[in-house]
Amino acid sequence: MTICPCCGFKFEGALTTGCEQCGARAVGEALPRPSFELPSYGRSLVLVLIGAVAVLTFISQTIVAMVQRYSGSLGFWQWVAAGETAAWRLKWISIPVMFVTLGFGLKIYRSIRQQPERFCGVKQAQRGLLATAMVGLLIALLIGITVPARMRQRQTSIEAGINATALVFDRAQFEYLLKHKTLPDPDQVKQELSTLPDPDGSIAAMLRDLDTSGYQPRAEVAAVSTPKSRGLRGAIIQKASLNSATDDSTPGGLTYTSYELLLPGEDKILYTDDDLVSRDGVISKLKDVAKGGVGRSLSAGALQP
Repeated sequence: MTICPCCGFKFEGALTTGCEQCGARAVGEALPRPSFELPSYGRSLVLVLIGAVAVLTFISQTIVAMVQRYSGSLGFWQWVAAGETAAWRLKWISIPVMFVTLGFGLKIYRSIRQQPERFCGVKQAQRGLLATAMVGLLIALLIGITVPARMRQRQTSIEAGINATALVFDRAQFEYLLKHKTLPDPDQVKQELSTLPDPDGSIAAMLRDLDTSGYQPRAEVAAVSTPKSRGLRGAIIQKASLNSATDDSTPGGLTYTSYELLLPGEDKILYTDDDLVSRDGVISKLKDVAKGGVGRSLSAGALQP
């Protein structure tokens, strides 16, 4: 079967007799293939370009990171830190691209090795493929080195957010104490603190996500001595018994002067080991508080399942 190069019509026969569709005909027999053909360098050039692009991309991102974080020194560790920054910036693009290009490059390199008479530049293709692989490994290595530090930074940021909530709560408690001479009741702490002036909205933001079930105010109660009276002993006992049997509310005039606040840790769940305790603005970890006796009432409830 012959395909006409002019119109694409397929027919049986030779072009020297003419195309049955358009009439085009060959002027002579096709030239024989040359006895010696030069091998192609196109496939090896593709691998070289892929490796060069990978190397240049990583180097340029490292230089950009170095310029952004330049602090007057161009030492080795400054370049390492810039490389780590570049690796984290390229992780979502470079790593998938590396897998695709390495798989594609291995196929091209294998075809070059299998047909050396058709393709040349085996060493150049090998170097380009090696450069691509080295960039991928370097990015993975720099990311792996910084994972522990990133985890510590994440934990620090979480604790900083919890501490900020505790400090805003302590400031609101102090303002409320100055205004009302007592701290708010546990059942109405959000309603009471929301009445305070809040020009920057920090108190409202704090109260929005605050779990007040871990809030416990305290009062300093001083013992009052009364003269003994034999005639009123029964009346005193009767009045005390009636009050204790029918009324468990806070005595009138009782002033709260200190507080403890239990804050959830990273898991956002109260009464777990990663919780924090704020006592009058002093923040401690629950496990340390339980050992030292500070905030024992809160920690005792927190350690129960």
